[in-house]
Amino acid sequence: MHTSNEINDLAAALAKAQGQMGGAIKGAKNDYLKSSYADLASVIAAVKEPMSNNGLSYIQLPFSRKDSVGVTTRILHLSGQWIESSFSIPTPKHDPHTYGSIVTYCRRFSLQSALGVSAESDDDGNSVTKQAEANISTEQCHSVKAMLELTKTDETRFLKAYKVDSIEKMTVSQFKNAVTILEKKRKEMK
Repeated sequence: MHTSNEINDLAAALAKAQGQMGGAIKGAKNDYLKSSYADLASVIAAVKEPMSNNGLSYIQLPFSRKDSVGVTTRILHLSGQWIESSFSIPTPKHDPHTYGSIVTYCRRFSLQSALGVSAESDDDGNSVTKQAEANISTEQCHSVKAMLELTKTDETRFLKAYKVDSIEKMTVSQFKNAVTILEKKRKEMK
């Protein structure tokens, strides 16, 4: 978390605004999980008027890093005081739809967290988590096998470390971690 030099005016205004905020309404449906959750629009609806009435506003700027996507949320006060925090999630797939879903999830999660809005449910976050827990592709299996050979890493010990019976049973998140470690090992061998 980062802040302006002073946050006393912002803190006082935020305390008043939070006293006026209700919970976000669980109006969105997740058909896959057969559940409902409070979507981003519901969170915004819960905070917009109380923030405005107390001289507060927010901005959320998306960003991407090597293997993650997220947002930086900044809460602003009319005095110029501010607080901000960044939140990101690993990207299980690199395509616009996945990035958009993650950014929306991060915006909702960050705004709720920063403003203390009750989180009714978090079910839509499960789709991103399920993608990260999916087994790796055939190409990714070949990449891991090639990296193991290149770094002279014992495959049995490697599988034991990741608690899987075979490379094909690795998850996407395990694959990303393994590639990072094996690439580092390869560079150290040079």
